[in-house]
Parts: sequence; structure tokens; C-alpha cells
Amino acid sequence: MWFDFSYLLFIAPGLLLALVAAGLTKSTFAKYSRVPSARGLTGQVAATEMLRREGVYGVTIERVGGHLTDHYDPTSKRLRLSRDVYDGHSLAAIGVACHEAGHAIQHDRGFAALKLRSLLVPATSICASMYMVVIVIGFIMHIKALAFIGLAMCAMAVIFALVTLPVEWDASRRAKIAMVNHGLVTPQEAVGAGRVLNAAFLTYLGSAITSLLVLLYWLYRLGLLGSRND
Repeated sequence: MWFDFSYLLFIAPGLLLALVAAGLTKSTFAKYSRVPSARGLTGQVAATEMLRREGVYGVTIERVGGHLTDHYDPTSKRLRLSRDVYDGHSLAAIGVACHEAGHAIQHDRGFAALKLRSLLVPATSICASMYMVVIVIGFIMHIKALAFIGLAMCAMAVIFALVTLPVEWDASRRAKIAMVNHGLVTPQEAVGAGRVLNAAFLTYLGSAITSLLVLLYWLYRLGLLGSRND
């Protein structure tokens, strides 16, 4: 058998953190979605103002469907905000919008971690979806070299997840500072908006830890961690 229950033991801590983080993000966003900002800015206006005050131009801000589907696309310089964030007047909407604006600022400033993550995207999209298949085929056919190729693909996914952490943390840091410095929210309101961003960061942390634990599991199965060698 190529699978055993030790897989669940390896990844359980990461999955638990990911589930807690997802629940915390959802509840925190919902809580501060009910708290309107004093200035009554929408997420779209807050992001626009933040970029203008930071001297970043040429970024298109557009509304997209879905819930918390907000993201910045550096290839097209498009900042996409979900409807609740784009049109929302809440502290949660402003916090998320400014976080995404933080990514646009990273892009404009040439933030090294964002550059690296962008370079890794094409390879990671393939590796993350295929590594399990490659490893399993290697086990079934007793071709250890193929399993090691799958292991390298798994490692690529881990590297991407780890590189994502400083990118997301820095975008939130920029947002927290800019929201107050540019008068988008009061210092007191920034606390609530910051809590939304902190909760969201935990989802990235949970994902990174889970990816790392999966890699450790396959290192164990291939006899590179501990004494087991199937």
C-alpha cells in the first residue's frame, strides 16, 4: 500500500490551524463588516486614495464576483475587489481593499518577495496539481526516481507557500500604516481593520505549514526522514 494513516498524523496540525484560521477570518470579516467607517469610504475609494497618496498610478481597480476573492494581478496591474469590499463602507472592506493596494505598491516598488512569487506561479501551478500523481505512480511502479521527481515538485509548492508569507505580511503592514497616515481610518478604527488582516494572514500560515508537513510526510515515506523505506 502506498498510503498509510501516518499521512493524517503528519498533516493534522496544519489542517487544524487552517480550519481555525478560515473560521476566524470569516467571523472577523463578518464582525467588522458591520462596523461602518467614520468617513464612509468604500473599499474602492480607499484603495484608490491609498495608491494615489503613495504615488502609484496605472492600476485598474475593478469589481469581481465571489466572496473574499480580492487579489492583485501584477501581470495586468489590475486590483480586483469582491462586491462586498468594492462597494462596502465597513472597516473590513477598507482593510481588505488597502491590503490589496499594498500588493500594488509592492509591485511598483519592486518588492523582491513579490517578484519571486510571480516567477514561481507558472511552475507551482503545475507542481501543486501533479506532484501527488507523480509520487503515487512512482510508488506503484516501484520507480523511485519518479517518486523523487514528485517530491521535488512537492518541494516547489512548499517554497511558493513560504515565499507567500512575507508577501502577505508586508502588504498588510503597508495597509495598516497607510490607512492611518492618509486619514482613511482613525487610529481606533485601524485596530479593527488590522484584526481582519491578521486573521487572513493566519490562513496563509496554515497553508504553508500544511504544505511543509506534506513534504515531510513524503520524505518519511521515501526513507529520507527517519528509518522507514518502502
